[in-house]
Amino acid sequence: MSVKTRFAPSPTGYLHVGGARTALYCYLHAKKTSGDFVLRIEDTDRERSTDESVQAILDGMEWLGLSHDEGPYYQTKRFDRYAEVKEQLLAEGKAYPCFCSKERLDTLREEQMQNKQNIGYDGHCRNLTPAEQDLSQPHVIRFKNPLDGAVVFDDLIKGEISVSNSELDDLIIARTDGTPTYNFTVVVDDLDMQITHVIRGDDHVNNTPRQINMIEAIGGAQNKERPLFAHVPMILGDDGKRLSKRHGAVSVMQYRDDGYLPQALLNYLVRLGWSHGDQEIFSLQEMIDLFALEDVNRAPSAFNTDKLNWLNQQYMKSLPAAEVVNHLQWHLDQQNVNTSNGVAVELLIPEMAERVKTLKELASAIRYFYEDYQEFDPNAAKKHLRPVARQPLELAKEKLAGIADWSAETLHQIVSDTASELEVGMGKVGMPLRVAITGAGMSPDLGVTLEWIGKDAVLRRIDKALEFIAEREANS
Repeated sequence: MSVKTRFAPSPTGYLHVGGARTALYCYLHAKKTSGDFVLRIEDTDRERSTDESVQAILDGMEWLGLSHDEGPYYQTKRFDRYAEVKEQLLAEGKAYPCFCSKERLDTLREEQMQNKQNIGYDGHCRNLTPAEQDLSQPHVIRFKNPLDGAVVFDDLIKGEISVSNSELDDLIIARTDGTPTYNFTVVVDDLDMQITHVIRGDDHVNNTPRQINMIEAIGGAQNKERPLFAHVPMILGDDGKRLSKRHGAVSVMQYRDDGYLPQALLNYLVRLGWSHGDQEIFSLQEMIDLFALEDVNRAPSAFNTDKLNWLNQQYMKSLPAAEVVNHLQWHLDQQNVNTSNGVAVELLIPEMAERVKTLKELASAIRYFYEDYQEFDPNAAKKHLRPVARQPLELAKEKLAGIADWSAETLHQIVSDTASELEVGMGKVGMPLRVAITGAGMSPDLGVTLEWIGKDAVLRRIDKALEFIAEREANS
């Protein structure tokens, strides 16, 4: 049987980074073995599941580029199948109706807590005869968990895990209204979809022994094989505590909004718990080729935003400029930066990526190439637009206005000639000119910057800088 993995989020919120890492590991394991990757939406919690959350999951997966081979399947469209399996278990004596009231169960729980016993159902209705079962009364359906022996499974990440059946109670598989429960639907789906590897967060470890018993009860009767399990340790925040909203952006699409490339986020997530020597940067194909579940760390990993920022910058610098622009355009639109008239954005990427960490910063940083800035950076203006800069700016403007060859090489020569004529260093001309045309003190090579901004805008902005210097002189 070929490998088949599944990512099965509940649509009760956005796709968070922990879920995204699980999806990535499932995807990589399937692709490495030429298997299939299934997307399943576990939406049986009808009170909390929303269409908006479903769309957020689909959007997140699409943005990350984790395309599924099957699905998306929706559990709410499989209720007939769950009912069929439930009836099968009842008929085979592997499940039973439970009529215990909420009050009885609450009292039972309190007594177990007081006596420091395992919390769980005591099997009160387990052996009722048909005559003692009044199905017209409110009831749930419980699975008959084995009473003896133990569940033993070899977790592909954590190693062998053994749990005594005496520690497990009879789980509800259908509520009073007939709707199926999580642990039951997961088992039916994994068997029906022939999932070979269940890769999920280690918060599900406690569910696995219960699910294995159900798998044996259902799958054994249908001659279906039990999947292998791999439980991925949780992700911690920078402070060592479990990653949550208080740590900032935990939604996948929030990382998109904050200016991260999907390639960078995937690269960062794969390294949160897995490594291959000292290699830091992996293409998706390298991840597929090198990833192995047995190499995933058993200990939790801590999220490090500085490391993600570094990776994001590496990708902005190394990806083809056109690919970066595809993702940058969303941020340009959000910030109302119109690049239709001016230098091609692709030309700016190699020059500007060194100076920023995110696409959001990049969109803001290239704005001056397409429109006049509103005000000078205070620190840059204070340092470089002083009265002593007036003469260099005036002479540079005069020379710039008189040339026809508006190329970086010629423009650079103009700056050099201005400095020579005034018998000052290049910085005495270059820095005031840079601040004058960009509004700040940082930009690519000055000749290139002048060429890309364009002659009209350069002359206009030098005038603005000269006005600023005049006002500064008048107020001194």
